[in-house]
Amino acid sequence: MQELSHTNASGKARMVDVAGKPDQVRTATAQGFIRLKPETVTLIRENKMKKGEVLTVAEIAGVMAGKKTSELIPLCHPLAITKMEVAAEVVDEGVKVLALARCTGKTGIEMEAITAVSIALVTIWDMCKAVD
Repeated sequence: MQELSHTNASGKARMVDVAGKPDQVRTATAQGFIRLKPETVTLIRENKMKKGEVLTVAEIAGVMAGKKTSELIPLCHPLAITKMEVAAEVVDEGVKVLALARCTGKTGIEMEAITAVSIALVTIWDMCKAVD
């Protein structure tokens, strides 16, 4: 079996040393979806949700979360993020969220994109749960 780089000789998890890797422009995208009742979708579309404008709040929460990924996910490297974009779109059955994350560095940025989408979706639920 191939040796895993994320464990030490005893099999314990460890942060990988990426010092020897070259810097590269790295980009990752992620997407997610939350299914909501038709009445909830209408409230979002008409900006009548009591907690405020759902899509913008969710997008900002996603950007903020993406930037904090190394503080939330054990063993993730802190990255100098150069772009974090989150877009939420109302569709017939709920809300679709897309995230794009970019950095120049030695390790991937996929966890930041996934975290951004996840927290944007959780934020949507928090803002809508009273009516859904």
